[in-house]
Amino acid sequence: MQLLFQDENYLAYLEEFITESRKEGFKRVLANRTKHFTVVCEDVYQLHNTSAVMRSCEVFGIQELNVVEQRFGKKIDKEIALGAEKWVDIRRFSNNQDCIDDLKSKGYQIIATTPHENDCFLEDFDISKPSAIFFGTERHGLSEEVIQQADGFLKIPMVGFTESLNISVSAAIILQNISTRLRHSNIDWQLTEADLLEKRIDWTRKSIKDIDFITQKYLEKQQVI
Repeated sequence: MQLLFQDENYLAYLEEFITESRKEGFKRVLANRTKHFTVVCEDVYQLHNTSAVMRSCEVFGIQELNVVEQRFGKKIDKEIALGAEKWVDIRRFSNNQDCIDDLKSKGYQIIATTPHENDCFLEDFDISKPSAIFFGTERHGLSEEVIQQADGFLKIPMVGFTESLNISVSAAIILQNISTRLRHSNIDWQLTEADLLEKRIDWTRKSIKDIDFITQKYLEKQQVI
């Protein structure tokens, strides 16, 4: 099955079952998708917050959302996500360390969204490096495990009496800022050609009823050829 997601002929076959406007819509949205930044939700207790963060990822073009389920298993709240779960890749981890190790192996720096003596304000954040932005629980923030291994710390400027924001609000503010700056930069931030092909196939498959039947017909056709 994995080979199918790199098969241009398979994509061409599937696109016969969707409208031209939908096909062009996929291309337009994917042209603004990035993996330069990725988001991590660490054990967020309230399900609607995880779903809202996912929605922000989708709106601001962040292709991957990592969810650590060390204590609280999660199910996406589809009413809040508003379909975003179809267009954002969810990567699940059972503990923080596995998530951190995986992201570091892919070249991401770990950025903790929490006040710290070495933190920087959002507008001063260096967007040039691939970064995994970690968000913690509503009550307790990020765990010490993440803070100890963070490469940097990021905070949103606030001038009121309240010293914290809901995680979904924080994520929206941060992602809007860094994604906008990224798109106006000279950084190579867009998806690779292989990623673009894989997502076009994935999204097209999700748009077709009876996709298993249609895929089987394609495979049978290939065997005849």
